[in-house]
Order: sequence, then structure tokens, then C-alpha cells
Amino acid sequence: MLLVPLYPQFAASTTATAFDKAFETWSEMRNQPAVRTIRSFHDDAGYIGALAQNIRDYWAANGRPDQLVMSFHGAPRFTLERGDPYHCECQKTGRLLAEALGLAADQYRVTFQSRFGRAEWLKPYTADVLEELGRKKTGRVDVVCPGFVSDCIETLEEIALEGRGIYTQAGGRDYHYIPCLNERPDWLRALTDLVERNLAGWTLATDVRDLERGRLCAHALGAKS
Repeated sequence: MLLVPLYPQFAASTTATAFDKAFETWSEMRNQPAVRTIRSFHDDAGYIGALAQNIRDYWAANGRPDQLVMSFHGAPRFTLERGDPYHCECQKTGRLLAEALGLAADQYRVTFQSRFGRAEWLKPYTADVLEELGRKKTGRVDVVCPGFVSDCIETLEEIALEGRGIYTQAGGRDYHYIPCLNERPDWLRALTDLVERNLAGWTLATDVRDLERGRLCAHALGAKS
């Protein structure tokens, strides 16, 4: 069995939690499966390529912005200090995506959204950056969320709607949210390739007919399942 959490960047609160729940279930089994995991794919060439082409396609249809904001889901600052690689993997995704798009360092920002409570979270905060860009009367800002492979309430409400309000109320003019990869064929091909690479080299069971014969023999010997 291959576990594929669809979080591009690894974090203890997301990917590791998914793994923990699966292993908890298997811990109660007498007959456990062989298991592999895909830890993260933040720098996978297919994933980066699909992200870049998604943005190029949007720009081809809608023009280019003055600033591209890459907004990732936030996490408390202490997670980084304890060794969580999430912040570093977000930064690498941002760097690779900027390189694929041919962006200069002053043409994009990597930010973090969705903070809660009073503790310090990973910075810079997306809301603060949007407000800053609005105050500077930036002509057009595009925001993309490379930490999500599909749109959800966090992208469609917090970024597409609330982000627009923060930016325009601060004085910004044109605001665009670039949708996630969702069902794009190039992303689905990249995901398929990622899975197939991680499934390679397994010693698999023999012919399905042999498995069925084995099942029938086990039942004949009194097996109940």
C-alpha cells in the first residue's frame, strides 16, 4: 500500500497526522500490509511544472500582475524552531516556481495565511503583505496558493474574497486570485507519474488467479475471511 497525502509540503500537523492515523489503524491488525509513503512533493518537477503552466495560462488570458503573492497555509513559529521542515519546503517551492516563471526577486512574495490565537506564526502574514501592497497603490496583485492542489474554503473565501477586501480597502486597485491545480490534466499526469515512481520495485503477488486459488484453499482449510 502507498500512502499519498495531497499536501505538497511536509508538516507534522498535516502529512504526519495522516500517516499517524493510518498506522494507528494498522497497529490493530494481525496481517499488516507492506507500506510506503510519499513524504512530500514540494520540489517535484512535475508539480512545479504544472504550477508554473497554470499561472502562465492564467496570465495569457488575463494579463500579468505587478506582484505575484504565493500564499501558503500558516503554522506556529515554534514548529520551525522544533525542526518542522514545512517553512523550508514552502520557501523552496516558491523559489522553484519563481525560477520556472522567470520572476525576479522583487516580482513575487512568499507569505503565510490562516493564523489563529496570540502566538507568533510563520511570517510574513499574507494579510499584512496584501495591506502593504494596497497602501503602496500597487496596480495589480495576483495571489496563488501553491500549498493546495485543489481549491477549498481557505482559498476561495480567505484568499479570493477576504484577501481582495484587505487589498482594495488599503488602496490597491486590481486583485486576481489564480485557482489551484484542481483537475488540470498536466497536474494529474504529474501525480500519476509521482505515484508510479513510488510504486516501482515492489515484489508483488503473482497472478490474480493464483491469489484466488489461495483464497479458496484457505477457505477449504477453515479460514473465515
